[in-house]
Amino acid sequence: MRRIFTTLIFSLCTVLFALGQSLTDAQVMQYAARQKKAGMSETEIAANLLQRGATMAQLQQLRQQYSQQINKSGMSGHVDNAINGAENRMRINNGENGQIRQNYSDANQQQLARMSQRQPLLQPGDLDYLLEESGKKVFGRDIFNNKNLTFEPQMNIATPQNYVLGPGDKLIIDVYGASQESLSLTVSPEGDITIPECGPIHVSGLTVSSAQARIKSRMGEYYSSSDIKTTVGQTRSILVNVMGEVKTPGTYTLSAFATVFHAIYMAGGISNLGTLRNIKVFRQGRLITVVDIYEYILNGRLAGNVRLQDNDVVQVGPYDCIVDIAGRVKRPMAYEMRKDESLATLLRYSGGFASDAYKGSVRVFRKNNRMKSVFNIEEFDWTNFKVADGDSVLVDSIIDRYDNMVEIKGAVFRSGMYQLGEKVSTVGSLVEAAGGVCEEAFTKRAVMRRMKQNRTQEVLSIDLEGILNGSVPDVALQNEDVLFIPTQAEHLNLRTLTIEGEVVFPGTYEYAEGMTIEDLVLQAGGLTDAASTVKADVSRRIVDPEATESGMEIAKTFSFALKNNYVVDGDRSFTLEPYDIVTIRRSPVYSNPSKVSIEGEIAFEGSYTLEAKNQRLSDLVNAAGGVMPGAYVRGARLVRTMTEDERARWQSVVKMARQNQNAKDSILIDQLEADSTYSVGIHLDEAIAQPGSDEDIELVDGDRLIIPRYNRTVRVSGDVRSTNTVAYKEKKDYKYYIDQAGGFGDRARKGKVYIVYQNGTIAKATKGKIEPGCEVIVPSKGPKKEMSVAQWLGIGSSIASLGTMFATIANLIK
Repeated sequence: MRRIFTTLIFSLCTVLFALGQSLTDAQVMQYAARQKKAGMSETEIAANLLQRGATMAQLQQLRQQYSQQINKSGMSGHVDNAINGAENRMRINNGENGQIRQNYSDANQQQLARMSQRQPLLQPGDLDYLLEESGKKVFGRDIFNNKNLTFEPQMNIATPQNYVLGPGDKLIIDVYGASQESLSLTVSPEGDITIPECGPIHVSGLTVSSAQARIKSRMGEYYSSSDIKTTVGQTRSILVNVMGEVKTPGTYTLSAFATVFHAIYMAGGISNLGTLRNIKVFRQGRLITVVDIYEYILNGRLAGNVRLQDNDVVQVGPYDCIVDIAGRVKRPMAYEMRKDESLATLLRYSGGFASDAYKGSVRVFRKNNRMKSVFNIEEFDWTNFKVADGDSVLVDSIIDRYDNMVEIKGAVFRSGMYQLGEKVSTVGSLVEAAGGVCEEAFTKRAVMRRMKQNRTQEVLSIDLEGILNGSVPDVALQNEDVLFIPTQAEHLNLRTLTIEGEVVFPGTYEYAEGMTIEDLVLQAGGLTDAASTVKADVSRRIVDPEATESGMEIAKTFSFALKNNYVVDGDRSFTLEPYDIVTIRRSPVYSNPSKVSIEGEIAFEGSYTLEAKNQRLSDLVNAAGGVMPGAYVRGARLVRTMTEDERARWQSVVKMARQNQNAKDSILIDQLEADSTYSVGIHLDEAIAQPGSDEDIELVDGDRLIIPRYNRTVRVSGDVRSTNTVAYKEKKDYKYYIDQAGGFGDRARKGKVYIVYQNGTIAKATKGKIEPGCEVIVPSKGPKKEMSVAQWLGIGSSIASLGTMFATIANLIK
């Protein structure tokens, strides 16, 4: 120690003389604490402080602090404070990239791993993951690329007694009994630990048990009445070389508990060329173990997966033999095989045969020196046949045929396939096994389809009825025979009856033998109130299977009358046949109530039911109590709802209008198409004055009669200066009222003026008479067409030509 301080003082003087700078006490303490935490020894810390400008007084002060710590805890300069107690005894993985490594298929993770390992950016095997995507996947090769399977060593386990100590390992020495003390010591680079009062003890290269004995021997002199126990705390890190056919070969810093699998995992796994079956581990130039990963994957054994030591070399060589197996096995893919392994081993690696595999023979395709070969290996030769690199094995499936099957179809209770054997060997026994024939079965003739030797079919006619009653010998069955029992013709199709007309539920019903008209009417819910009982028609198709030519008659019709309880009046023996159509007619006197309405200047407004089909306007006015005083009867109008027939004709008119429309007329045509009512031009005053006359028209269902009040005005609209409503004056023609609206407009069609009366009639203005409440409408001319410059030039040219012609004629006359 005195020699060390002499050297330090000399170095300090030299540095102070050269640099002429100093450090503060706080800076010295911070630097010493930081370097101590990093694992630097006291000698190295002192030398570095002298180079940085620390003084001897500062070094003496620093040494005093360390001495106080030594006296307090009983540890040497290499002792670490055990303030945290048991918590400090938990080990962590201090190897490089000790955390779970992400999948090496991620290029970013690969680059981060290389940067942390300080490897070159481009390494052998970088493109292997791309090659694997395009090639055949080899079983087990991706085990080291699974991020959930890192093979990271378990650090907090009982320390193996055969664990060999080395520099960097931390030993925990517990003294208990008469003395109570706990020491945490780190093995120095020289392989020693220094215990107060005992001095340095060399433990590097010793196992845990041997180190325990040596430490106990040395400390026993001072702690004779106490027990001493030595355990390993934080383990050291080791350098392991992973070389050969791995994704990222190089030197890795790993935990001292790391195994071969973890080292391969840290190197990115096996490359496309690497072997899974012959991974070698060298220690100090000697081969110590060979690892077979298939032993772990298939058998769960970690044979050869030893704990690595510092400077071990894991060598992954190229594979020897890759064999592909396809077809009906449980795990078809490529497998790495040893040269001495057989076809039986490959089948075991692939999980064995699938359920439909053909096990009698397996095909092996092999590439020889000049061409390919194929081998059919039978079951007894699988163990003796050795596979070779590049072999392709194919396991076929069984033939899609049956060797003991017969089938029955058609009118039996349990159709399907049956086993051909002792219980089912003839047609009769097959029918019995199928539960017998159904009631609708046609047993006089069944059909047997039989497969011939050339896999074509032949048909055999079977007298099933004779076989069942014993009058005909039974027919023996052969493999893959198919027996078909037909159904009687009347059961093949669903025979129906149709009823329509005045019944509650018209429609189609299933036919039953002996059904009458009454039965079908009752099944259809009975007659409606509108039904006629004097005429029920039955239409029947003509069926003549022996006809040789077509006639004019295509159906027959029968008419009947129905009495109480729907009994047919006449022949009670008439029954319906399949596909008959029964029609119940509507009674001629039945009709739904028809309603009309009246509103306006009438005594009793509202709806009225028509009592007769020929009820007229005057009858409706009388039924409503007559018109009120002040009513303008001549201006009454009738609005009628379109019937379906009228609606169809109106749609035809609108369609024609659309074909000839222009953009200006489109809105008007849309309004016309939406109309469901129209006005009927009437003269109610004449109808009331002369009931039954031509003006007293008949009403229909939905009519609406409107009687307005007397309106002594005339409306003028259209192409006039200003639309206006003018007081009515007798004996004034339409021009007077147009003048009251400012006269005709610029584009008014003066000869087309018309008058719309309140009763819905329309008349030309030149022939009609102005009445109170009417409207005078002046239509407009079409849009003025402007002429282009070319048209004007054409007209000018024509006029010039005419002028020239007239001048020529005049000259000739002269």
